Amino acid sequence: MAILVVLCLLFPYRSEEMKMIEILIIEDDKRIADIHRRFIEKIQGFQVIGAAHNGAEAKDWIQVLKPQLILLDVFLPDMKGTDLLPFIKSESPESDIIFITAASETAIVKKAFRAGVSDYMLKPLTFDRFQKSLLAYQSKSMSLEKSDSLNEQSIEQLWNKNHEAYMEQVITPKGIDPSTMIKIKEQLAISSTGITAEEMGTACGMSRSTARRYLEHLTADQKARAELLYGTIGRPERRYFFTP
Repeated sequence: MAILVVLCLLFPYRSEEMKMIEILIIEDDKRIADIHRRFIEKIQGFQVIGAAHNGAEAKDWIQVLKPQLILLDVFLPDMKGTDLLPFIKSESPESDIIFITAASETAIVKKAFRAGVSDYMLKPLTFDRFQKSLLAYQSKSMSLEKSDSLNEQSIEQLWNKNHEAYMEQVITPKGIDPSTMIKIKEQLAISSTGITAEEMGTACGMSRSTARRYLEHLTADQKARAELLYGTIGRPERRYFFTP
C-alpha cells in the first residue's frame, strides 16, 4: 500500500478545470492493458491513472485512487471481475465501471447489468467501438454535472444508451453462439490477407458451412466484408476481411 501511495503522489495534480476523466485499467493481460492505454491516449478528456493485473492489485488501486471510471476484465488470475463489484461499491461508490471482457455468459452479464455498469464490451474490440463507449460515458457524465435537474429527454437518453450497449452484446440470432463468434472474430482480425470459410473452419475446428454462417452474419452486420477473388486457375473464392 505504501508503494501505491508514493506512486499516487507522482501523478499530476487533479485540477477541476481540466475536467479529465481518470481511468483505472484492471486487466490481467499486460499487452491488452497497454492497448487500452494507447486507445485512451487518443481520446481527448481521459487520463489513465493506474493499471492492475489481478484482483489484489485492483483493490489497492481502488482504495488509493478512487478512480472516476474503471475498465474491468472478468477473468483475473485470483478472482472474477464481478467479485470486485461489491468492493468497488463499498470503497469507491462514485466510481463507474465499463466491462471489457471475453465473458458472454448470461449469469455474468446479469451481474454486471444489475450492478449498473455503464457499458459491456466483448473482446476483441476495435478502437471505434472503444471510442464510442468512452465518448458516450463522457457525454453522460457531462449531462449529470451541468445541472441540478434534467429534462425527460436527457434522462431517457442516458438509460437508452446503456440499454443499446447491452443489447448489442447479449442478443444474438438463433444458431450463433457468442463464444464461437469470439473465436471467429479473433481469427478474422489476425488474417491480414483475408480468409475463406474453409480456412476459417480449419483454424477454428468447425465445418466450412458453419464457418461461412458466422462469417456471413458478420458481413451482414458490417463487421466484416467479403470479396470475390480469383485464384491462379480462375476459380473464384469468397474471402472475408476484418472491418475495423
